[in-house]
Amino acid sequence: MMTTKVKQATRAQESTNAIERLYITMRHLLNRGFYKPSGVSGNALRTALLLLRPEIYGSVAEDKAELNGLIYVLERLPEGIEECRFINLTSDEGFSKSHLSAIIPPKRRRNCYRIDEEQMNIEITRGRSDIYDILTHLTFLYIESGKICKRVLVDQTETIRDWDKLSEFITSEEKSSAEREIAMIHAANILGRTFEEVVEIQDKLRTKENPDRFLDVIYWLGKLAIEEETTGLKRTITFSPLLRERLGHHIHGERWADMIKQTLIKNGLLERPLHIISANMHSVMNSLFAKKTLSKELPETKSLDIYEALSSSENKELRKKVQQVAEKNGMLFLDDASGANIDVQIFDSAKFGANACCYDFPDGISEADKPVIFVMDYAFGEQAYETIDELLKPIEYKGKKQFLNVDSISVMGKAGILEGGKGDLMIPSAHIFEGSADNYPFDNELCKEDFEGHDLLVLEGAMVTVLGTSLQNKDILKFFHESTWNVIGLEMEGVHYQKAIQSASKIRKSIKKDVKVRYAYYASDNPLETGSTLASGGLGTTGVKPTYLITDRILKQIFNS
Repeated sequence: MMTTKVKQATRAQESTNAIERLYITMRHLLNRGFYKPSGVSGNALRTALLLLRPEIYGSVAEDKAELNGLIYVLERLPEGIEECRFINLTSDEGFSKSHLSAIIPPKRRRNCYRIDEEQMNIEITRGRSDIYDILTHLTFLYIESGKICKRVLVDQTETIRDWDKLSEFITSEEKSSAEREIAMIHAANILGRTFEEVVEIQDKLRTKENPDRFLDVIYWLGKLAIEEETTGLKRTITFSPLLRERLGHHIHGERWADMIKQTLIKNGLLERPLHIISANMHSVMNSLFAKKTLSKELPETKSLDIYEALSSSENKELRKKVQQVAEKNGMLFLDDASGANIDVQIFDSAKFGANACCYDFPDGISEADKPVIFVMDYAFGEQAYETIDELLKPIEYKGKKQFLNVDSISVMGKAGILEGGKGDLMIPSAHIFEGSADNYPFDNELCKEDFEGHDLLVLEGAMVTVLGTSLQNKDILKFFHESTWNVIGLEMEGVHYQKAIQSASKIRKSIKKDVKVRYAYYASDNPLETGSTLASGGLGTTGVKPTYLITDRILKQIFNS
């Protein structure tokens, strides 16, 4: 009798399975309305994340604490969240009108409110991707918190001396630098890390208001886990009824798009050719006006050096001058009040003064044909579909449906690259949705040749739109890179943008069928290289060259179209 050998699942298959389980569990919890991190559902999230072992969370599956991953997470969650036993995810329910002031994490624009000592409310206005992002980061925190508890709690009641001494330091009123160093020695022992590593991370997290932020975080993560273990006081995450009811209804996207269309009507721009660019809030404005505006201040300087100077926090006055010139030459800035957290700039090129703009139109172009350049700040994950889908819908104007005259849609973004390093370029020919075989090929107006000769690696191929950058590991990425999918990078919005563009141009016919599409990304990290993930820090000035190179190519095509 023949026995068939059971084929073992590869690490890539196991990882894909773990991501699927994480998302199914998260959606289930959202529908249910609450969960306890130490309960069955919380354990399911923890187990899946530990099986996945994402690159960004480094040594999360080991006994020692993961420090870079901790910094990455703390930059994306509100300060003080580690002290809260109750975390409530809500929709925009009017907290901004209360006496509470919003806490905004440095690397994620979301409004958070500390309700009392034990509760933090986080407003979700950017859709499901935001919820997945927060729950993944919280799961990481709870894993780290559990590690601390395991190391310091003996026999369910007693704590080790290192923990007692750290607690003593945190709760004392006066703190000398010698006492701080001793507390760090105790923390290093608790975390299974060297004193040197603890000092380094203490310096990274230190703020003027709180020089002991890192030690505070470790203390509170341990404290709540110990109390959960010894007193049964459980941490709980809840989703407000209003959030569960509103999710997926494009409430913020609709409000955002309506504000933009009303502004176009008010300024007589509704019928003019419109070029939509998803980018940051400085590169288009600087590319259009900076070189000529700053010709006195920086006369002999190359464009790239000017952009580097403008990206420095020391040059606020120069930035202000460029902005003032832009506003005098037809730029409108719409500060987002819809809750979508996406600011907007509208450039009316018919109002560009003589010798103000750094780009020229072809001869004989009429005022009515001069383009309106619409720049929107980055969307987050699924929010890209919600915003573009709403923006491309027609508007009721003068008793009839008025369609936007959209000529092109360009997306410039940061992405993880699978070959090369920070600052290199990716020009996609298709977007693939992770966890499914959904794929969106398109004709990209940008190509590899547009970017050659600038000392940057330029890759062309398919890109994967992932459900969350914090859920990627080497096994999945290697599979994508080495298989026939020919994947060059990963990002979070491409599929969502393309889905909205295709439905508007090919099915709903609300924009022209042959709308020009441009996508280009620059690498923020290489998750296949150890030490090159997003947790290893930002791009610094490395990002200036690719950002402006992509912006320049987009603008040249718009001005010459």
